[in-house]
Amino acid sequence: MKYALVTGASGGIGREIALKLAKAGYGLYLHFNQNEREISSLVQQIHHVPVYTVRADLTNKNAVTAMLSSIHHDIDTIIHNSATSYFGLITDMRDEEVFDMIQLQVTSPFLLTKYLMPNMIKKRQGNVIVISSIWGFTGASCEVLYSMVKGGLNTFVKALAKEVAPSGVRVNGIAPGAIETKMNSHLSKDELQALKQDIPMGRLGKPSEVADLVDFLISDRSTYINGEIISINGAWY
Repeated sequence: MKYALVTGASGGIGREIALKLAKAGYGLYLHFNQNEREISSLVQQIHHVPVYTVRADLTNKNAVTAMLSSIHHDIDTIIHNSATSYFGLITDMRDEEVFDMIQLQVTSPFLLTKYLMPNMIKKRQGNVIVISSIWGFTGASCEVLYSMVKGGLNTFVKALAKEVAPSGVRVNGIAPGAIETKMNSHLSKDELQALKQDIPMGRLGKPSEVADLVDFLISDRSTYINGEIISINGAWY
């Protein structure tokens, strides 16, 4: 049986990815930090494959080591999905918020990949999928740090794919646009409506649509796709 690690599995996108991977027959390691109720609900929906939960605060420098000690199978697929956003001026951000976001969305994914990659290389197969953001391409005012770390993840995908492709490992990214998740909960009803009107397809994306793309990228239907960041955004940008 193949095993997948999904970080941020208690969020809207992570949840749908986990359900899709379970349907594909993967054993699962589901990472979460605070949303214990959501992760418990998710686990209860998965019956036919082994499921293990791993609690860790990936803004903490010691979290990766703690996570690795809780993983007892070779990981065949890594889904880097943990994320948080900050909306505000760069001059208003506290230094601690800067350090935490970089640790969560750049350093921790890098280190997790570093330590889980050798088994993929040994098997000459494996997938790494990074859930990035459209802002990693275009940048967003008042989301400068978020744009920066997502841009870094996009480059991580490009560079790592070139490094491990000769060993049979594929690395790809998904850059969602506006998706129906709690990350957009700060928007008022009017702001949300204006956002939908700005998107050519006239709606936000669904977490399940992101999960469908993950399912495609880790399957045998995409074996020559490597080092790509695919944006799923309703023709927004």
